Amino acid sequence: MKISVIIPCYNEENTIETIIDAVINSKCSIEKEIIIVDDFSKDNTREKLKLLENKVHLILYHEKNMGKGAALRTGIKAATGDFVIIQDADLEYDPNEYDKLLEPLINNKADVVFGSRFAGGESHRVLYFWHQMGNTFLTLCSNMFTNLNLTDMETCYKVFRRGIIQSIEIKENRFGFEPEITAKISKIPNIRIYEVGISYYGRTYNEGKKIGWKDGFRALWCIFKYNILIH
Repeated sequence: MKISVIIPCYNEENTIETIIDAVINSKCSIEKEIIIVDDFSKDNTREKLKLLENKVHLILYHEKNMGKGAALRTGIKAATGDFVIIQDADLEYDPNEYDKLLEPLINNKADVVFGSRFAGGESHRVLYFWHQMGNTFLTLCSNMFTNLNLTDMETCYKVFRRGIIQSIEIKENRFGFEPEITAKISKIPNIRIYEVGISYYGRTYNEGKKIGWKDGFRALWCIFKYNILIH
């Protein structure tokens, strides 16, 4: 069995090598296929990646900046593993937790697993109150339309059976990927969705965090759009 690890990156020169090494060295009971998608970084990320090509299976380069959702679309299309996981390049999520996320999939209990930052007793860096309230509000709104009882719709850590995620047409180019994919998954008949508590080492805006209030409003629109307007 194999898991494809999709790492979208944009201006991550300070963390890209560290996260690649973390994924390579992480404890995982199945083979890992590492796919990096650089979304036309303007810092030295691309130069660093060219030096790291022998460490990973595939590096794909966008010729213009299109957003995280677009980078994920590119990476997911190239995946060949039995399962696909999204891994941000910013060190907020711990690759050593792959086995925990994979357990319901490997044991054929689940088709999709969400790694929740707000469920379970794992460690979390204490940061922004209003950022967490925003995540909680967006998850609540999403749940109201999907009728799922998720605690963290906006989580990066989502693991899919490859056939499922590759069968979904992803439209959103930026951070709207999360509500879009949640809405579309919820509409698949008899799909089995699990949630697993994970640790979270959030970074500050000074440390390079990119998501902001505008992305929150876009997420709200996406919740409405993909649950109500598009079937």
